[in-house]
Amino acid sequence: MKALISLLQFATILPLGKPRDFEHFARHSYLYSLAGYAIGGLVALVVFFIPDRTIAAAVAVTGLLLLSGCNHFDGLLDFGDAVMVHGDREKRIRALTDRQVGAGGVALGIAITLMLFSGLQASASIISAIIIGEVCAKFSMAFLTTAGTPFHDGIHRYLHSFSRPYFPVIAFLVCLPLVLVPVSPVKLAAAAILMVACPIVLLLISKRLFGGVNGDVVGASNEITRAIVILCMALI
Repeated sequence: MKALISLLQFATILPLGKPRDFEHFARHSYLYSLAGYAIGGLVALVVFFIPDRTIAAAVAVTGLLLLSGCNHFDGLLDFGDAVMVHGDREKRIRALTDRQVGAGGVALGIAITLMLFSGLQASASIISAIIIGEVCAKFSMAFLTTAGTPFHDGIHRYLHSFSRPYFPVIAFLVCLPLVLVPVSPVKLAAAAILMVACPIVLLLISKRLFGGVNGDVVGASNEITRAIVILCMALI
């Protein structure tokens, strides 16, 4: 329970009392997807009572961002700036780690948000899409926490120092209850493939551009994976 509370205090803005030692979660980062169930479940509960699909999708996007404190979205903006900047690796890293947001970050933030919104609006079941997308997004973070070699000091280096090679396997097992969500096996299979493929692609891009991974890349993976999983399920 200490690890779970520490995780939720890190990944959400839920009022969970006195802050727990972050190390409790750091030693069990394979639990990331449990935060996905919590965030997705709470947002889905609100959306359940909204009959209009367009409004429901807009509320869902807002809820997913706000409930996580926009921390991962901030990583997405920083990642967009770093990818779009022209220059060598040092210049890209500066763009990734500074506090300013440029055109690249704004563009990527808008693109991913539009993909998420349209995917939710077109989904056969917005409720199912929210839960599956959020759990898959958190798996991508667990995967990168273990697989992504840090290129500088920061929260990602701290989490990575406690990770073990088998953590992604446990993280995948944590996602298995998604088979109980009422969607077709084909959609679930596609979601499973994408929740692994997205962080792998980001890992390769980050190694090439930055020489490794930091917390912004991990946060960006959450936003990108969620949007792509939901959009793909809507298209199948």
